[in-house]
Amino acid sequence: MPEPGPSPARVIAWPDAPGEIRARALACGPLAVVGICGPVGAGKSSLARAVGGCVISTDDYLPDYETIPECERDEPAHADLARLASDLAVLRRGETARVPTWSFISHRREGERLVAPAPLIIVEGIFALHERIAPALDLRVFVDACAADRWARWAHLERTGVRGWGVARAREYFGAVAEPTFSRYEAAYRAAAHYIVRNDGVPPA
Repeated sequence: MPEPGPSPARVIAWPDAPGEIRARALACGPLAVVGICGPVGAGKSSLARAVGGCVISTDDYLPDYETIPECERDEPAHADLARLASDLAVLRRGETARVPTWSFISHRREGERLVAPAPLIIVEGIFALHERIAPALDLRVFVDACAADRWARWAHLERTGVRGWGVARAREYFGAVAEPTFSRYEAAYRAAAHYIVRNDGVPPA
């Protein structure tokens, strides 16, 4: 499992998180890689944008959904984590990486994009603290939020057309696949974290 972080992890509130995480990361050296993990709807993407830097999502390394049984689609074994680790190594060397792009409308990979290296690289997503990625990280963050708030954020994305399923279909997936799958790995991800960020009560962005 991932190398454990400090015991216990530092727990910080959402408003304080971006500044503290950014300052801690930049103190790691001329180039820092930060992993931001958490369950669906926790606020990982929002926190990554607030911290700043070059952001890569583990969502882009998901499998094409049509090739995987629905109950296994969030399993890390089906994500291309070997490629993610390789792409992070390229960026750490100061080179431009060609990373995949995955669509929440078609639910498959739809191409690639070029990502230039930066002093601060953020990896965010449900797999960001997985044991295959953790060795590439200088700082590890777990974003925590209650299920009701997390579902409200996902429902907002579906209602506004950011995601491609609609609220009813997404609600089914949230309860039957996303939540139970992530829960199997949650304890290890929490144990690996340097920071736990509380994000209850923050409205959908």
